[in-house]
Amino acid sequence: MNARTTHRTDVLIVGWGLAGLVAASEAVAAGKRVVIVDQEPRTNLGGQAFWSFGGLFLVDSPEQRRFGISDSLDLARQDWFATAGFDREEDRWPRAWAEAYLDFAHHEKRAWLREKGVRFFPVVGWAERGGYTALGPGNSVPRFHITWGTGPGVIAPFIAEVSRAEAAGTLTILPRHRVSALSMHDGVVTGAVGDILAPSGAPRGEASSREVVDAFQIEASATVVAAGGIGANHELVRAQWPSRLGAPPREMLSGVPQYVDGSMQSVTAATGARLINGDRMWHYVEGIRNWDSIWPHHGIRILPGPSSLWLDATGQRLPAPLFPGFDTLGTLEHLRRTGHDHSWFVLSRAIVEKEFTLSGSEQNPDLTGKDVRLLLKSRLGKGAAGPVQAFLDHGADFVVRDDLDALIEGMRAVPGGELLDAERVRQEVVARDREVGNAFTKDAQIALLRSARAYRGDRLVRTARPHRILDPASGPLIAVKLHVITRKSLGGIETDLSARALDSEGLPVPGLYAAGEAAGFGGGGVHGYRALEGTFLGGCLFSGRVAGRAAAAAA
Repeated sequence: MNARTTHRTDVLIVGWGLAGLVAASEAVAAGKRVVIVDQEPRTNLGGQAFWSFGGLFLVDSPEQRRFGISDSLDLARQDWFATAGFDREEDRWPRAWAEAYLDFAHHEKRAWLREKGVRFFPVVGWAERGGYTALGPGNSVPRFHITWGTGPGVIAPFIAEVSRAEAAGTLTILPRHRVSALSMHDGVVTGAVGDILAPSGAPRGEASSREVVDAFQIEASATVVAAGGIGANHELVRAQWPSRLGAPPREMLSGVPQYVDGSMQSVTAATGARLINGDRMWHYVEGIRNWDSIWPHHGIRILPGPSSLWLDATGQRLPAPLFPGFDTLGTLEHLRRTGHDHSWFVLSRAIVEKEFTLSGSEQNPDLTGKDVRLLLKSRLGKGAAGPVQAFLDHGADFVVRDDLDALIEGMRAVPGGELLDAERVRQEVVARDREVGNAFTKDAQIALLRSARAYRGDRLVRTARPHRILDPASGPLIAVKLHVITRKSLGGIETDLSARALDSEGLPVPGLYAAGEAAGFGGGGVHGYRALEGTFLGGCLFSGRVAGRAAAAAA
């Protein structure tokens, strides 16, 4: 089977996730002809971003100011760099991208998105709260802006722009085209070759076949790699797992569809492009098995409020400030060093009803569907939100009981629960309840919980009134078994501020650009070691915009 030329174009985009769509829309707006290729069926247009909660990091926004949040570019920069912990020679471009992205998030990002019809839920969330000192990791103030429409709402304007260009004949979308190599001539990337896969009717997110039926070749003046990360490739995740986070888990859930396989890493590196910071990654420890799975090992992340009691696999409480929602990688590192792949939340029904939100567009039908009536019912009404109740009813990781002894017995009956020290669990819950019953406390989590409720947004929709977990009026009791769930690659293709892929000498690889997670969301790792949340979609938006404009200018 010989490769045959199927298209000639100005700009080739590999990957139709958010970064690829943004790059394509920018290139079309600049008057260029564009071809987008992706290995999946067209049902997956929009990639991972479709499944996201739609959180975006903004600095000193009107939404923040309306809630009395005083933010600034200086404070955001302090938080970003303290969280990133840049300490390597190869952090030169990630540092530069961080400065550029912060400026974008402070000035142009919101207005640019609003021009495209994107709107935000009025309550700003407070993710990655840190809990250390002013120069430690975390967000000093709430900055997590939830898109009205969640992930689908973020990608909608770019899908519309791409669709209009396709109808006008200036853009071509080629599903089921898997790139196997980037073409080169005299050291210049001139397009791509690969396999055409058999047509597939697989619904969005479900695994599709890899049957090859033909081959293709595309010639382009500029090529943008926006093919995502490695989150569904657990072998590659383990191979790149850093020793600083302890041993890699034996079992993990996938927070991304199976096509997020990292296959373009080696393809891109073969051009001479440099991959950096592969050992920097972002995974969560609040994963639960999806009772209604879409892709293999499908996990859902709990977006927890700050009240749940967090225990390791043996029943030992996690140390301060490793409380729900405070320090993702700090918690991951601590739990990996326990030698066990799971941990536990212990909480009351009242905490579940107020504080449990599940990550993902499909788990938030009120926000995704822009349904105000359902929103008021699910966020302000009594009872757990529908998707949360479904997990309480069907989730294999949930234990619901009326008293503590029965709860511990139920926990011990779950696989891995035999590791629990029942008496230790009992001591932790009872001791915590003694502390919450007093206006004074030495318990840092309770103090931080009370502090959180000083923020009107948390008190309104996110944080339960402090109470005893064992108070029958707040019951029944609930335990949730938590798993490591893979999510984001923080490293990737090294790029300069024009999104040009760089080689080992720091020189641009002519004709090659990179954006989104494939480029570490900018520069090969704009987040450094840790992220501030709301910055993954934002990194795709910003790097895709830069790459699309730069590729168009060079084509």
